[in-house]
Amino acid sequence: MGEPSSSYSSSSGGKRKRPCSSSNSDEHPVGRTQIYTSLEDNLSFSDTLIALQLMRTQFPKIEKVVTQPFILQSQLYSSVKDRTQVDRDLESLKKDKVLRVFKLNTGQDDHAIMFMEDYLKQMMFAVKRSRGKDQDGTEVFEWFERYVIHSKLDVSIDHHELCSLLSHGGDATEKHITLLMNAGLLTRQLIDPNMYWFSIPSIGPILKGLAQGRKEIISLLNRKKYKEMLLSSLEKTRLRFSPLDVRFHIRDLIGSGHIKTVQTPTGLLARISKD
Repeated sequence: MGEPSSSYSSSSGGKRKRPCSSSNSDEHPVGRTQIYTSLEDNLSFSDTLIALQLMRTQFPKIEKVVTQPFILQSQLYSSVKDRTQVDRDLESLKKDKVLRVFKLNTGQDDHAIMFMEDYLKQMMFAVKRSRGKDQDGTEVFEWFERYVIHSKLDVSIDHHELCSLLSHGGDATEKHITLLMNAGLLTRQLIDPNMYWFSIPSIGPILKGLAQGRKEIISLLNRKKYKEMLLSSLEKTRLRFSPLDVRFHIRDLIGSGHIKTVQTPTGLLARISKD
């Protein structure tokens, strides 16, 4: 069986390493054109992949942060009403290696969805930065893409399996694991240090904005007499504390159940959900 191809050339050197212990023209994908139709006109879909593709095109351009588009799972739940079908479709698309799902470090049960081609681009940016620091062991990035990313499709991986997969490329060491974590490709779980989350590199500032934007919109609605606004008006709000746009946050808050929509003769209302 042939090995999967890799985007990275190996720079492995001579010394044998200690085995693992058990204990910006490319900023946005080519052809991705932003679509500025109103949120009310394209809030719901019957097809998971179409919803993902549209939200990918609508991902906001963020200054000073190089990130490929991602979609929150909550946003998908707000757009495709049959959550069971969404979960089935996501599993199928993961198995077909169309996309990956990531557990986000937000302190909540947040998951991000990124198309595989976008994730590999994001990974390439992280690898370029790491290799620019003139470190030993950067051959691990090739091993990671070739033997881990395309074979382990879950949101997490344990230490033993990670070392086992990396060993197909060479003698994996703790230093190699550290390089992967420093590049933002893995995050060690706090509850179990032998487990790692797969992560999206360079996403930290966006996650901070995600939390702040949620609070800002909820606070805005709570200050209204009936804790509601026309969706068309809310969509025009300029956020002060989030680099993400209001549309991104509204989809998230609807899907996570913090906001509900109500159809009225004057248009769709966004209303704070009662506990």
